[in-house]
Amino acid sequence: MAFIDTIKARAKADKKTIVLPESMDKRTFEAAEKIIKEDIANVVIIGTPEEIAKNGAGYDISKATIIDPFNDPNKQKYIDKFVELRAKKGVTPEDAQAQMEKDYMYYACLMCKCGDADGAVSGACHSTGNTIRPALQLLKTKPGISSVSGFFLMEVPNCTLGENGMFVFADCAVNTDVDSEKLAEIAKLSAESFEALAGKDAKVAMLSYSTKGSAKHDDVTKVAEAVRIAKEKFPDLVVDGELQLDAALIPEVASLKAPDSDVAGKANTLVFPSLEAGNIGYKLVQRLANAGAYGPVLQGLSMPVNDLSRGCVADDIVGTVAITAVQAQMQG
Repeated sequence: MAFIDTIKARAKADKKTIVLPESMDKRTFEAAEKIIKEDIANVVIIGTPEEIAKNGAGYDISKATIIDPFNDPNKQKYIDKFVELRAKKGVTPEDAQAQMEKDYMYYACLMCKCGDADGAVSGACHSTGNTIRPALQLLKTKPGISSVSGFFLMEVPNCTLGENGMFVFADCAVNTDVDSEKLAEIAKLSAESFEALAGKDAKVAMLSYSTKGSAKHDDVTKVAEAVRIAKEKFPDLVVDGELQLDAALIPEVASLKAPDSDVAGKANTLVFPSLEAGNIGYKLVQRLANAGAYGPVLQGLSMPVNDLSRGCVADDIVGTVAITAVQAQMQG
């Protein structure tokens, strides 16, 4: 069974309520129809009657919950919650209402915060920043976590490396500037994500162009320091580095370059030293190996909110909703 089919089956076993705020995009309705037909999640779509009629025409969304952000009976509850959460920033009820009516992602996050939904998926026609900003402001990060990061669950066909071709690549989507502390945190979150979604023990490689001091540079030192911090702060985490990619994945190379490592040659969770490297890396594998790339999935938030590529198709939205539902299950 393909990875995404396994995730869909897990989502169906304990259905969660996922909000889709992009009623201005026809792909939302195509995806919603499939999600409902496959019984993956309870779907909430936020939109005015005009938006629903215009963009939902031809799709059977009769079993979806439609929320009109201008005439929702729960609206005052969400306005009050918005003001409560952002009072220190000077947000007034008028400000809250205007923001919710202008940007439905705020409405989606408030539904999650108030317990009326379990997660949200956006980004088909909005930037990553537009997806993350409301989540950070209203849902915030998990206790003890300093920032949100983004990973891709990669499924490489006909591959025995990693977990039979399954990998987490991070961070590929969010953080433009990472120091050693943040890389260590990304390593911990990525391991948890791999284990939650793949159901196998994570083996985390902190990647570099150097293996165990074979090159000297501040960029190498940053990764080596991240490994030290990760091992100190998260003693149960199976992590090593700095490792070149071949040393991380190929047993024969690992035996030469890092013979004493418990990760080298066996890594399934790859933490890249920069957003630049991570983004290029996942796209290379996706395009050259014809790999499935599920994400960017966000990690570190107190509730699951996930981003979409603006080039996504409806099936990508369906898969991301399934992943979001499973994340919600894991958070209880």
